[in-house]
Amino acid sequence: MKPCRLAVIGAGTIGKTHLLNALQCPQIEVVGVAESHAPAVAWVKAQGLNCVSSHLELLERFKPDGVVIATPNDLHASMTVEVLQAGCAALVEKPIADTLANARAIQAAAQQTGRPVLVGHQRRHNPIMHQAKAMVQEGRLGRPVCVTGMSTWYKDEAYFEPAWRRTLVGGPVLINLIHDVDLMRFLFGEIVSVQAMVSNATRGFEVEDTAVMTFRFANGALGTFTLSDTAVAPWNYDLAAQETIRFPQQEVGALFFSGTQGSLSLPRLDFWHYEGERHWERPITVTRTLPMAQSPYLLQLLNFVEVIRGQAQPVCSAQDGLRALEVAWAVRESAQTGQAVHFDVYK
Repeated sequence: MKPCRLAVIGAGTIGKTHLLNALQCPQIEVVGVAESHAPAVAWVKAQGLNCVSSHLELLERFKPDGVVIATPNDLHASMTVEVLQAGCAALVEKPIADTLANARAIQAAAQQTGRPVLVGHQRRHNPIMHQAKAMVQEGRLGRPVCVTGMSTWYKDEAYFEPAWRRTLVGGPVLINLIHDVDLMRFLFGEIVSVQAMVSNATRGFEVEDTAVMTFRFANGALGTFTLSDTAVAPWNYDLAAQETIRFPQQEVGALFFSGTQGSLSLPRLDFWHYEGERHWERPITVTRTLPMAQSPYLLQLLNFVEVIRGQAQPVCSAQDGLRALEVAWAVRESAQTGQAVHFDVYK
């Protein structure tokens, strides 16, 4: 079978991650990259890849089967719609879009064109997460009770040089929390209400730098989450998951799922439970699973190829991306109004 013809729009940090994984995959031929920033253009050409400045030229000239959109958040919707209208499948980085209206525009374009859309919540592709989901579905945790999560780390000043990261189209809610929201939904089901507080007191940007929130799930479980990109702390998924060599790894947990029969800590899959009688004075047994040495970014691209060929469904669909974005925007809405935001449609 011929390799799938893949193109990438944007060769920033995440675009380079997609490209490096694609270049290792015999099922994929990278036909071209759209990028105009001089250092990124030089990097693309150093990989021996075709590079053009316009995504429209990319689509017209190279006629790819699928396109990865790895651009700033506020460009996701317009570019994804144009990719779909050009007859290509789309893998759009998270968040699916900067606003709910734009996310729904992507869904509408997918329906009108009949072309598939995947959303880049790569954590779903980590084999550890599929083990965790199977454990929840098998009832090994019992009835879901609560989730505790953290995404706390420090981002340096250079990170915020691109202006969009200092505005409401960026920020840790849309860039970081949305991943954790998707993972919580993946394991515990739909979130039906959110209440939150946010702060920009440390950096003073338009967008938040810190947030705390509570969630209610459709199954009755409750969740709490602490988020900050200005805290010197190791408690976040990326610093513990071993999914990329970009970050020095820490032996910590970031997400804790608890039920009436046992609990899971992630991204290192630790399962806590009683061997015999459940009693608070008895010792709790823990079973530890080491992180898998597979790139979820590569597994995500392989799912993209299978979807393009009609051999599989998206592991993370446009609908999944929209649901995660709805929760993320609800965090900001709740913080502004001081009221909980409810999702009646999920009940």
